[in-house]
Amino acid sequence: MTSSMRDLKVYTTYPHSCSYLEEQEATTLFVDPRQQMDKTLYSNLSVLGFRRSGNHVYRPHCTHCDACIPARIPVANFEAKRGQRRSLSRNSDLRVVRSEDIRDDEAYDLYRRYIEQRHSDGDMYPPDREQYESFLNNAWNCTSYYRFYRQDTLLGVAVVDELVDGLSAIYTFFDPEEKKRGLGSFAILWQIGKTREMGLQYLYLGYWIRDCQKMAYKAEFRPLELYVNSRWTSLL
Repeated sequence: MTSSMRDLKVYTTYPHSCSYLEEQEATTLFVDPRQQMDKTLYSNLSVLGFRRSGNHVYRPHCTHCDACIPARIPVANFEAKRGQRRSLSRNSDLRVVRSEDIRDDEAYDLYRRYIEQRHSDGDMYPPDREQYESFLNNAWNCTSYYRFYRQDTLLGVAVVDELVDGLSAIYTFFDPEEKKRGLGSFAILWQIGKTREMGLQYLYLGYWIRDCQKMAYKAEFRPLELYVNSRWTSLL
């Protein structure tokens, strides 16, 4: 463990309403925002179950609940199931373009429509451009923005951080009218392929919650490793 990890300061929030489980209170553990962060420290924290939102690195730290479980895919062992292969086939006409940021109107308009139609009951509704740019920024020069186009029409954007041992799927938003394509699942499958292409081991998916329908899709990608009792364990 590096000295910066040993000397790390963390803080907890006051209990607040949980965004994922009704009638539950949540507490969040945050790394001191004054901490000098780089790709190595960020990667080490990710291995310990931390996640990034904008410039903040955090992990759930609830007193009476441990439902939020960090999840990652060991990409070398992943084999797409039949439905996932169909998703890849349905979206084989898309081209992918990497961009340096997503502060343009094209990307924000797609995000706005996605939040308004898919997540009007969530914390990010109503969509706000300042919040959007802060949440999905390139905090430590390790973020890429992959845009999925059908010809010249933008259908989706995957925000991806590069870690020492893998990629971290920070957020994906897509055209809510293109339901038949399954763009959310396709974006994960594409990122699995990208992780392999880069010679990295894992695709980090954030938190999986067994009783949350919004998180259920993550268990469809097997093998899936979960961070439980301070160690990564395979979910068979």
